[in-house]
Amino acid sequence: MIHAAVLALALLWSAPAFAVEPGEVLADPALEARARDISRELRCLVCQNQSIDDSNADLARDLRVLVRERLKAGDSDREVIRFVVARYGDFVLLDPPFQPSTLLLWAGPALVLLGGAAGIAVWFRRRTRNADEPAPLSADERRRLEALTADSGGDKAGGA
Repeated sequence: MIHAAVLALALLWSAPAFAVEPGEVLADPALEARARDISRELRCLVCQNQSIDDSNADLARDLRVLVRERLKAGDSDREVIRFVVARYGDFVLLDPPFQPSTLLLWAGPALVLLGGAAGIAVWFRRRTRNADEPAPLSADERRRLEALTADSGGDKAGGA
């Protein structure tokens, strides 16, 4: 039983290794190594948090094939990446460059975190402010309070 669990865990752990299909692998080991390096830098636009090298999505497969075709055509690694970025934008890079067009990609998470923290701070401030100051009595509540205090004041005087 333990051996089956270990085998299943090993297969799940190595699942990204199966993303590159045998038909995609280049015959030249040097070109294949370059293709794998480039593929690790490109984001799967379907999975969004995986490289195309790790993804089993159809679009990731198409991008892996495109990278290999460009390498076979004689493009350098940078030329292949520039070609893919020209088609899909900087978002396709797992590590996009810091420039004005990618500012939202870099600052977005921090802005969301700061906005959430500010919202929580405002909520706590309003909550504590309202807890410190009791709500004023309505006219009806005030009349009832006066009636109750007048009745209880008479009982104390009469009982003493």
